[in-house]
Amino acid sequence: MQYRRLGNTGLKVSEISLGSWLTYGGYVEEEKAIASIDKAYELGINFFDTANVYMRGDAEKVVGKALRKYPRSSYVLATKVFGKMGDGPNDHGLSRKHIVEQCDASLKRLGLDYIDIYYCHRYHQDTPLEETLRALDDLIRQGKVLYIGVSEWSAEQMTEAIHLADKKLLDRIVVNQPNYSMLQRYIEKEVIPVGKKHGIGQVVFSPLAQGVLTGKYKKGQAIPENSRAAQKDMNLSRILTEDNLEKVEKLKAIAANENLSLAQLAIAWILRQENVASALVGASRPEQIEENAKASGITLSQETLAKTEEILS
Repeated sequence: MQYRRLGNTGLKVSEISLGSWLTYGGYVEEEKAIASIDKAYELGINFFDTANVYMRGDAEKVVGKALRKYPRSSYVLATKVFGKMGDGPNDHGLSRKHIVEQCDASLKRLGLDYIDIYYCHRYHQDTPLEETLRALDDLIRQGKVLYIGVSEWSAEQMTEAIHLADKKLLDRIVVNQPNYSMLQRYIEKEVIPVGKKHGIGQVVFSPLAQGVLTGKYKKGQAIPENSRAAQKDMNLSRILTEDNLEKVEKLKAIAANENLSLAQLAIAWILRQENVASALVGASRPEQIEENAKASGITLSQETLAKTEEILS
């Protein structure tokens, strides 16, 4: 496993990280979830991601339970705040009240003393940005949080946060968690350039486009049972298109020529970006994380990158 600096910090995170969205705390049996986390740790993955809103806190409980047997200094743990955690008017968002209360609640569910990375899960129009940044800065000063980040914020919103933090002498955001894959490339235009300019690293989610880039979905064939697309509460219609499935078939040939699985090719392609610190994958079984972890350290040739770009564009 290879490691990269997270943005302009001294923190080193594994190129492959393990998430818990749509996996732990309900979708996957706890035993299998813990086995996947154990396998990830065994493979050298030191970066684990969850959120308070995943299964209303149950994912945090599973992740915390699995990691508590390891030395706290040996892994980096991220969780998030923003989503709806109750029916009250202050049970969501980025107000000081919600941030402070949810940080304490997450620590209790995780069974830990501090959070390595605390993300603002989305931007909140109803809360002044300074209120949010000051609340996060206070958590850092209290030792409850080590680094702060955002998820799915625009380049403009991140730039505003950096300028305000510098003006008010508050801790800066150092990481952004956006959706990025061969089939979802919006961050290349503005987000990555802003990240490079201000020292904000990218930890990307859905690098396999929610399973589409594993090759398990095929044009003209029924959706496999027990796949993510087969779940009743999932709608992959925007990404599971004929055009994308045609691209996937062509990408399979490139992967085979490189002696890689399609998933490994997709992750290695993402890691070609220096501003990307880690690719965040999900795993319901240990063997899935074992395959994905092999993408770490792979350098694709310029010829392969050119062929890939021709297919994707």
